[in-house]
Amino acid sequence: MPKHLHILVVEDSENDLALLLAELKSKDYSPIHRRVQTAGEMTAALQEGEWDIVISDYVLPQFSAPAALKLLAESGLDIPFIVISGAHGEEAAVHIMKAGAHDYIVKSNLSRLAPAIEREIEATKTRRAKTEAEAARQHLAAIVEHSEEAIFSKNLDSIIVSWNPAAARIFGYCAEEIIGRSIAVLFPPTQRDELLDIMAGIRRSEVVGFKETYRKSKDGRIIPMSVTTSPIKSADGRVIGASTIARDITTKKQAEDERQVLAEELSTALHKVKSLSGLLPICASCKSIRDDSGYWQQVETYIKQHADVTFTHAICPDCKNKYYSKLPKSEDGLSKQFKIGQA
Repeated sequence: MPKHLHILVVEDSENDLALLLAELKSKDYSPIHRRVQTAGEMTAALQEGEWDIVISDYVLPQFSAPAALKLLAESGLDIPFIVISGAHGEEAAVHIMKAGAHDYIVKSNLSRLAPAIEREIEATKTRRAKTEAEAARQHLAAIVEHSEEAIFSKNLDSIIVSWNPAAARIFGYCAEEIIGRSIAVLFPPTQRDELLDIMAGIRRSEVVGFKETYRKSKDGRIIPMSVTTSPIKSADGRVIGASTIARDITTKKQAEDERQVLAEELSTALHKVKSLSGLLPICASCKSIRDDSGYWQQVETYIKQHADVTFTHAICPDCKNKYYSKLPKSEDGLSKQFKIGQA
C-alpha cells in the first residue's frame, strides 16, 4: 500500500516539483502536497494544514530556504525541514544546516530524498515523544511539589530517595536531612512489622494500602495517617522501589473521638431517663418517693434529679372546687377568699 505523506513544498519550478513527486511515488509514497512561493503563502499553509515534512528550494524569486526555515522556527511547529538545491554548493549546505535544516540534498541526487524523509520523520517522532514525556514529568513534579499530602519514594533497601514539601511540613524533616536515611525512622516501634509487610508486598509488585495507621514525626509525635504505597518499576518492568502517599488524618480522628464521647454522653442521659420506668415506692399520704439509697424525697425533687424537667405550680379545677366549697359564702354565693382573689 502506498504510504501517505503530507508535504509542504517551497518551490517555484513546476518541473522540479514534478521530478520530486515522481521520485517519491517510485518509492511507494502517495504524496499529498501544497506548493508555496512566498512567506505569506507559507504562513497560511502552516496555519491551515498538518504537514509531515517541509521541502524547500534554496533560492526563489521572492523567497529562500533560510527565510522559510526561520519562518518555520517562529511558528513553533516541529516539522522536518529538508533543502533541495541544484545551484549552490557545500558552503550553502553548511550554512543552512547550521541554521537548523535537517538535511541538504542536491537535485541531481534525488535518490537520497526518500531515505532522508523516513529518517527525519522517525527522528521527529522520537523528539516529540521525549518532549511529551518531559512535559508529563514536569506536570507530575508540579503536582507532587504542591500537594497537601506527603509524597516520597524509597528504594528496595527502604532508603528514602525523594521527599516533597508536604512531607517536610507533616513529619518535620527537611529533604536534605531525610533523603538517604531509612524509612524506618518514620515508623513507631509498634508499627515496625507493618514496614516489613509493606516492603514484602512491594517486591511482589502489589499496591499496599493502610486506611488508618500511624507514623512518627521528627519531634516524636505519633501521627494518625492514611497511607498508600505503590511499586516503582523500571522501563523493563522490574520493581526498583516504592512511592508513598500519606495523609495526616489527625483532624478526622479527633472528630471521630468527639462523636464517640457525644454518643456515650447521650447513651448515659437516655439511661438516666429510662431509670424513671418501673416500680417506684411512693408514700400514700405525702406522695414522697423513696430513692435507691432508701431516702424519701419530694416527687418534684426526685424527678428533677432523673430527668430534664422544670415544675410550675397551679391548682386543678377539682381541687379548687373541693377547697372553696368548704369556705364561708358571701351574699352572692361566692366565697370571700375567691372574691378577694378576683379583685
